[in-house]
Amino acid sequence: MKRIGILSDTHGYWDERYATYFNDCDEIWHAGDIGDYSIIEKLAEICSVRAVSGNIDHGMVRRKCRELLIFDCEDVKVLLTHIGGYPGKWSRGMKTLLRENGIKLMVDGHSHILKVIYDKELRSLHINPGAAGQQGWHKKRTLIRLKIDGSEMSECEIIELN
Repeated sequence: MKRIGILSDTHGYWDERYATYFNDCDEIWHAGDIGDYSIIEKLAEICSVRAVSGNIDHGMVRRKCRELLIFDCEDVKVLLTHIGGYPGKWSRGMKTLLRENGIKLMVDGHSHILKVIYDKELRSLHINPGAAGQQGWHKKRTLIRLKIDGSEMSECEIIELN
């Protein structure tokens, strides 16, 4: 069983509450637009981090973080990226990538819009944690916590930072 903290679009902004809300997590996943690599270093002080670069990222973030990760968490095949779309409006080629890789959980960011949607056709869960940073048009800053136990995903918790 693993507890996962999920965030995106920090744009270089650190909030001490990330540590507060993710202190009992086994892993933290950052879905891009990190803004400054120091964010990843601070998250890594809490627990293990998986992160992808986003469209605003450059320098150290680009050198250390790929644009897309596919990995297993427990018995769930996960895809983590920054720009991926969502069920019914997938980015070009994403639906094929999800299907061909047997993805059961797709996590992305970019839109600054919190979404948790089950895709009945692909039998997979899509999560966009919204934006955790201050830069952008969003009115609420959000994080997500999720439990993965074997092939089961549960206890999906939305955290508002306002």
